[in-house]
Amino acid sequence: MLCHGIFPYALLLGALGARAQETTDSSVQPASSASQLTLSGSTTGVTEEKTPTGTYISYSSTLTLEKTISIPISTIPVVSTVTTGSSTFETTIGSTTLFTTETVLATNISDTVSPTATSSSSSSVLILQGAAAPAASSGTANSNSTISNSTSTSTSTSTSSSPVPTNTTPCNNYAAFCNRQYSNITEVSAHNSPFSIPNSAASNQALSVTQQLDDGIRLLQGQMHMVNGTPHFCHTSCDVLDAGPITTYLAQVFTWVSNHPYDVVTILLENGDYVPVTTYVPFIQSTGLVQYAYIPPQIPLAKNDWPTLGNMILNGKRVVFFMDYMADQTVVPWILDEFSHVWETPFDPTDRSFPCDVQRPPNLPQQAAQDRMYLTNHNLNYNIQLLGNSLLVPLIPLLNVTNNVTGFGSLGSGVTTCVDQWGVPPRFLNVDYYNVGNGSVFEVAANWSGVTYNRPCCGQKINAGARTKEIPLVNPIVVAVGMGLLMMMI
Repeated sequence: MLCHGIFPYALLLGALGARAQETTDSSVQPASSASQLTLSGSTTGVTEEKTPTGTYISYSSTLTLEKTISIPISTIPVVSTVTTGSSTFETTIGSTTLFTTETVLATNISDTVSPTATSSSSSSVLILQGAAAPAASSGTANSNSTISNSTSTSTSTSTSSSPVPTNTTPCNNYAAFCNRQYSNITEVSAHNSPFSIPNSAASNQALSVTQQLDDGIRLLQGQMHMVNGTPHFCHTSCDVLDAGPITTYLAQVFTWVSNHPYDVVTILLENGDYVPVTTYVPFIQSTGLVQYAYIPPQIPLAKNDWPTLGNMILNGKRVVFFMDYMADQTVVPWILDEFSHVWETPFDPTDRSFPCDVQRPPNLPQQAAQDRMYLTNHNLNYNIQLLGNSLLVPLIPLLNVTNNVTGFGSLGSGVTTCVDQWGVPPRFLNVDYYNVGNGSVFEVAANWSGVTYNRPCCGQKINAGARTKEIPLVNPIVVAVGMGLLMMMI
């Protein structure tokens, strides 16, 4: 049984801290036996794969799917409230339309056709109507001579024309994102989002999934394993860290999504046991999330063919599911094959220079890579022995550097490396303990999306003019004991 007590985790902090002091080059070297943590307990003999692998899907041509159209079924009043810093903005919409879907046979759909517009009334369009604020064109230099995820929408007008209304309802926290394609934004991903068990050496996050979403996380990633016929979120082995059934976690996501009608959330499911995708369908359906699931009109969907966030929001299809292995969109069209749409940089990196090469899918041609979105794994890891398992865990003493905006090994530096190599920023920034840095990871994402980050972070909420305290990374007593051991070992 995994020990969640203070002392074992303090030993881990001490060991990692000592090793961090010894590391002076650009990579994290294998630990000596003195700096590894070994806990007592049953030995399962599971070794974490350096890089997961499986069957990669290759399409010789684009497949056209049945498409869905949105049918209005009810009308309700909506009030959009957004809090930024010490200010609260409230937009009252007279009414908005909720949608159900109806399947129709798609005909004559080209590779570039976007989903069909809904048959909603003009009242529902009030949610996002108006022109987006002008921004630099994608792939071109902005005022700081850097490339950002943004799209030019400015048009020439005569001096006698009336001012064009500007949308003020934020999509994914920024009004400028409403008219952006889903693929044309940089956002932060919570690496192993469900693994936020307090004082567990195998955890990757400190805050709950609800708090992650509140803070601005828009991609939730987690590894699944089967436990007595039920999928759980587990880190390598459920003997090491079992975060519980996926239904419990996804039900919390459903509640959040239902209460935030102007947000698009992405969920990346890692199929740790390589079971058929249909195995997971009834469990995910039971959470209610499928009603929000986005179904693309074709397989695969190229980077430039994705709809805008505003389009997805108005159609009520605001959750994008990806699965790394065993996805089959011809059978389950709402669970997208990850690597047909997104490629990833090296998995569980231990190199502080964070190279931005394509690792998965392997042997991907450059042109094919440029036609897809990509995810950068910017989480620095360290190998430990835990209950007989070889496990890569976050290098906690360097988190402030790893999550920083500038400096060697920082997220900001890593994204710059990617832009220099690929010409465009990553779609997702996959990080550990995103709360370390007080919002620095969100600042990096905002910078490369051409917007300004000025929200409270992390674990903070504005309530009646008072700000709650930031939730600490780990228990303060654990940190104190760990630092004490660190001083003894240096």
